Amino acid sequence: MSPADPASSPTSSTHPDVLRADLALHGTAVLERGLVPGAVVLLAGGHVLWSGSAVDAPSYEAARTIEHDGLILPGLVDIHCHGGGGASFPDADGPEQMMQAVLEHRRHGTTSLVASLVTASPETLRARVADLARLAADGEIAAIHLEGPFISVARKGAQNPEHITGGDAALVRELAGVAGGALATMTVAPEAEDADAVITALAESGAVPSLGHTDCTSAEMSWAVQASRTALRRAHGRSSLPTATHLFNGMRPIHHRDPGPAFACLDAAARGEMVVELVADGAHLDHRTVAHVFAVAAEDHVMLVTDAMAAAGMADGQYTLGAQEVTVAGGVATLTHGGSIAGGTAHLLDVLRHTVQGSGVDLVRAVRAATIVPATVLGMQDTIGSLEAGRRADVLLVDSQLQPVTVLRGGESV
Repeated sequence: MSPADPASSPTSSTHPDVLRADLALHGTAVLERGLVPGAVVLLAGGHVLWSGSAVDAPSYEAARTIEHDGLILPGLVDIHCHGGGGASFPDADGPEQMMQAVLEHRRHGTTSLVASLVTASPETLRARVADLARLAADGEIAAIHLEGPFISVARKGAQNPEHITGGDAALVRELAGVAGGALATMTVAPEAEDADAVITALAESGAVPSLGHTDCTSAEMSWAVQASRTALRRAHGRSSLPTATHLFNGMRPIHHRDPGPAFACLDAAARGEMVVELVADGAHLDHRTVAHVFAVAAEDHVMLVTDAMAAAGMADGQYTLGAQEVTVAGGVATLTHGGSIAGGTAHLLDVLRHTVQGSGVDLVRAVRAATIVPATVLGMQDTIGSLEAGRRADVLLVDSQLQPVTVLRGGESV
């Protein structure tokens, strides 16, 4: 696998600073020794200078060299994550506690993370968004995701029904203002009251509508996909495509006389009109379901997410998610009262491993679904998501079993 971009052509990336012999590199050289002919990634100043086959590498002299026997991957990008390491973004007391979750995932290879909130009162959402906006401004998180409150009560999952409400475009614009440009995506049910106004407000605020937690019909979902595409094209925002919040989960099940929203999402992904999220952690979806989605969807229209909550990286026990009590047993999080799945407990690298080893998805496609695809949805494909020259020096070294060995973020060891 070429480290420059796991699914790109085999030609190496270049950068003006390295188009000369005997490069004095005041940074790091990462050498892949376990594969023939091996690979080299040159890092300096927090960015990738060059990556490609070792036989094509320019001459260089690095201040530090990391030799590795496994794969060199781009740092992972998780676009849907509620917490980890015992901390929950919806329930944290402030940015300092939120960083506990960020660092938990970063240590396991997720170098870019979108912090997700859940359905809550407007006052709570304003406070949490303000805290997360500080982390975004400091470069600690990539962006913010709001999962609700304009969702279906019938498909609420672990969301608190007390605060589920009809669409409110004014609130969308207010929260986007509090976020200071960091609001990247928001989950909305197509059948929610004034969903069309919410979709428009999101696009105009620089955020991507993510359709989900819905009991809508197939026709309603198809309408929402097209309405979102139209709004995003007019706004020229982060992405021209809407997303589906954790496909199949929080949606009316498929029936042969009532296909529901999931088929409509999958059809849109097959046409290249939508990017669908998969929580491929072995609990949310059967491995064969994951394989089917990758087989049907167009290239680069599936992205892997964790939907992780506070228990990620932690022991079984009692936790909270947006004031809802959650019990984690055998690594599976469910509502203590009700039994619905209440987020994930895996890191994104675990999800990637399940996708490759459990579902049999091609490694290149799976890696792209956890790196460049979510980076593109965020409109950050020129900054993160690959090891092409000029990108931030986010590098994940894994062994043959896709277990983490070394993580670099901005060229610095995590």
